[in-house]
Amino acid sequence: MKKFSLIIFLIIAALGANAQSRKHITNFALFQPYFNPAFTGHEGSVLKSFYRNQWTGFENAPRTGFIAGEFDLADLKGAENSSNQPAAGLETSARNAMGVSLLHETFGPFKEGQVQLNYASQVRLSEKLSLRAGAALTYAFVKLDYNMLTLDQANDPEYQDILISDNNSDKVDVNVGLVLNAENFYLGYALQDAAKGKLVSSGYYLHNGTNTQHLVQAGFRKSLSEQFGFVVNGIYRYDAMLKETLEGQVKGVFNNTFWAGAGYRKDLAYTLTAGVQLRQVKFGYAYETATRNANASNRSSNELLLTYNLFSAKERNANRPISIW
Repeated sequence: MKKFSLIIFLIIAALGANAQSRKHITNFALFQPYFNPAFTGHEGSVLKSFYRNQWTGFENAPRTGFIAGEFDLADLKGAENSSNQPAAGLETSARNAMGVSLLHETFGPFKEGQVQLNYASQVRLSEKLSLRAGAALTYAFVKLDYNMLTLDQANDPEYQDILISDNNSDKVDVNVGLVLNAENFYLGYALQDAAKGKLVSSGYYLHNGTNTQHLVQAGFRKSLSEQFGFVVNGIYRYDAMLKETLEGQVKGVFNNTFWAGAGYRKDLAYTLTAGVQLRQVKFGYAYETATRNANASNRSSNELLLTYNLFSAKERNANRPISIW
C-alpha cells in the first residue's frame, strides 16, 4: 500500500511541477512577445511557429508546438510608408499591434495548453529611441490523461480516489511589459502572471496559486562590414518557486541572410543555432545539450522554427545592414 501511496503522491507532485513549469525556447530572441507582450509587432505583421522535441529519443519526453500571429495595425490599414519613417529600432512603424499565440505541450501523461492575446503600443521618445508598452491576457490549462497511467493494482482504493478526483487545472492571468529600443539595441522588462492566478483559477492553480515571473531582456547588434555582423541576446527570468534562469546567445550574420550562433543557459544547457532568411521567410534549427549539473536527462533537444512576414521584409529592411535578432 505504501508503494502505491508514493506513486499517487508523485503523480500529484508532478501535476504541480508541470503547472509551474518554465518554458524554454532556444531561439528565444525570435519569439520575444511570448515572454514580453510589448514586443508584439516589433518585426511587423508576421506569422511564427516552432516545434521543440526535448530529450530526443526519450519515451514520453516533452514535446512543444507553438504558433503565433502578430499584426501591425499600420500594415493592415495600408498606412505604412517606410520612406519617410526615421529609424527607431525594432520596427518603428509598429505604432499599435495585436497578437495571438497558441502553445501545446505533452509530457508523459500530462497535456498543457496556453493561449495568449497581446496588445502593444509604441511612442517615439526621440528620432532614434522608442518606448513600447504591452499587455496580454493569458489562459493556461494542465490536464492529466489517466489512460496513460499503468499500475500493477489498478483497483487500489487510493488509486481510485485519484481517478475520480479532478486533477485538471486552468487559470486566466495577465502579462505586462515595457521595451526601450533603438536601431541596434533593446532593453525590456516584463511580468508574467502578474495577477498570480487570482482572476480565474481551478485545480492546482486554485489551491496553490501562481508565482509572478520577472523577466529582463536585452539585445545588441552591429555590422562589422557590408557582409558580416554579429548579434547578442540575453534573457533573465526569476520567480519565487523556480528561482532564476539566465541565458545568453551570440550569433554571426552573413549578408543579412544566414546566421549561426551559440549560447548558454546557466547550469542547464549549451545551445547551437543556425538559420536562413529569404525575403519574407525565416527558417532555423537549434540543438541543445544539457550541462553536467542539469537535473534532467542528458539527452539532447532539437528545435525547428519557421516565420513568415506578411509584408515585404526587403522593403522594411532596405536601410538596415542587419535585420536579424
